[in-house]
Amino acid sequence: MRVVLSTYGSRGSVEPMAALAVRLRELGAEVRMCAPPDEEFAERLAELAVPVVPTGAPVRPLVTTVTPGSAAGLAERAAELMDEQFGTVAATAEGCDVLVATGPLPVVTGARSVAEKLGIRYVHAGHQPVSLPSPHRRPPGRRGQPLPEGVTDNQGLWDLDARIADTMFGEMLATRRAAIGLPPVDGVRDYAFTDHPWLATDPVLSPWQPTGLRVVQTGAWHVTDERPLPADLTDFLDAGAPPVYVGFGSMPMGALEPVAHPAVEAIRAEGHRVVVSRGWADLVPVDTQDDCFVVGEVNQQALFRRSAAVVHHGSAATTTTATQAGVPQLVLPRGADQPYWAERVTRLGVGTAHDDPAPTVASLAAALRTALAPGTRARAAAVSGTIRTDGTTVAAKLLLDAAG
Repeated sequence: MRVVLSTYGSRGSVEPMAALAVRLRELGAEVRMCAPPDEEFAERLAELAVPVVPTGAPVRPLVTTVTPGSAAGLAERAAELMDEQFGTVAATAEGCDVLVATGPLPVVTGARSVAEKLGIRYVHAGHQPVSLPSPHRRPPGRRGQPLPEGVTDNQGLWDLDARIADTMFGEMLATRRAAIGLPPVDGVRDYAFTDHPWLATDPVLSPWQPTGLRVVQTGAWHVTDERPLPADLTDFLDAGAPPVYVGFGSMPMGALEPVAHPAVEAIRAEGHRVVVSRGWADLVPVDTQDDCFVVGEVNQQALFRRSAAVVHHGSAATTTTATQAGVPQLVLPRGADQPYWAERVTRLGVGTAHDDPAPTVASLAAALRTALAPGTRARAAAVSGTIRTDGTTVAAKLLLDAAG
């Protein structure tokens, strides 16, 4: 079986697809992956021996230079992303049996069009549930197209979201489809998602409530990380009590300015050492004290297991990794799907959230005390044992069984 995986986004979009690629290869499939050409992605995929076709512009410069929430240049970027699907991805998918796609709407609408043209199976995969239409929650909203405040009719808002998606991307998609002999689609968003999307999240951490969609929830996709921790980090960990980890993944500095340094000071105020992840914001130590250690690319699975708590922004990947590690969490959501994961952490009792655009050292310290309470630690340890670890196996077998 030959499979092509198409993704575009930050590490949280690339790593799960790489995990699926690894499992498919282990089960005998031939896999090709289309992913952004960022150097760190290329290095990680090379470590995993996943064949990759660079697709689109690097993501990190875009994330770190675009003003958070700004719609400037959005139409041009969307057109470029869609063109990559009709070009690079289409060429890569020639001769394949199935195309699995994840990412923003211009990516997945283009990917499904390519699959349709080639006459191969298409699967939409999401790594968070927030973007999938559901009357149980409000749509996240699209950049430059805010939804009306105060409206509580979720289904009406999802209908509005579908119309907004058509306005933003309908003509763009129709033009490219016409160029390869395909007719326009009726509803861009729902065409991309299909009526049976896959949801690669854990059913305990992220339960899907039934809707009109026939969602296939596989469990989260991840690779067991066997990389050793750096020697200097291991020395730091061995030199004292477990530290508190602080990291915000691919979030840009502009979004983190109000929280990053106060979080470190709050941890210190509670008497804990700190491990800070540089991330895409290039966080640096606030001073030269030896109670703070800064890391770059690192095995988070191993590091979290040696941490007293994990302070993070609430991405799907970090939330899942921390929950699997059985470590308490303090989530500081800044946008997108992060409030959802913050709510889930709080609801499960494995941590707490502090959803304040400008928290203080005192308020963060109080939130950290809640996260580190004995009951929260015990609950985090208990829930970790319920998190599925076979998501990639489930997904890979679904693909292979359908081909057989």
